[in-house]
Amino acid sequence: MGVKERQEREREAVTRAIMDAARELFIAEGYQSVSIRKIAERIEYSPASIYSYFPSKDDIFLALTEEGFRMLFDSKPDARTAASNVDAIRAILWHLYSFSKSHPEYYALMFLDRQVPRISRDWERFGFVREMKTEIFSVVQRAIDAGDFPPDTDPHGAFRILIVAIHGAATTCLCDRLEPGEDGDALAHATLEAALVGLRTGFAHHYRPVHSCH
Repeated sequence: MGVKERQEREREAVTRAIMDAARELFIAEGYQSVSIRKIAERIEYSPASIYSYFPSKDDIFLALTEEGFRMLFDSKPDARTAASNVDAIRAILWHLYSFSKSHPEYYALMFLDRQVPRISRDWERFGFVREMKTEIFSVVQRAIDAGDFPPDTDPHGAFRILIVAIHGAATTCLCDRLEPGEDGDALAHATLEAALVGLRTGFAHHYRPVHSCH
């Protein structure tokens, strides 16, 4: 192994250690309570060393968020293989719920902590997130065109309703708000199905999100 390759591997290892320590601290203490100094102490580095890898705490968070979204989207189901448009929508949303269970720390950072920076400030970096949302909108639109949802259903509104439904179930489980003995998976499944049935009957076809592109 050459010197340059060894240095690159060492830098990757330190970057990984910084991100892992930051993720653990963000979850345990909340974003606002974590400082670069705390992250440095966790991995026994100096704060100055951390700054040579990440210019700010926000940059560490954004790196973690980008990693989380890529993990989520790289493993998403292929809508083209679903038996129907509704099955495709169901699979995509269930994948989001499953991600909340398999990667709860990332899910909490990406969706639950209100103190973290908004990724909308760096849309160029997170352009793939917007592309994924566009892909989901297209699946919903195909369902409308096929008659699965009423013809005047707004695809952005339907998307918001479905996301909020499954996100609510995921958050209830992550925040330990289930009733004693309650099955979180069963609750998530029932919530998603209720939202899909409601959309198919047209109860929410009049809903129009204020900012349909964000």
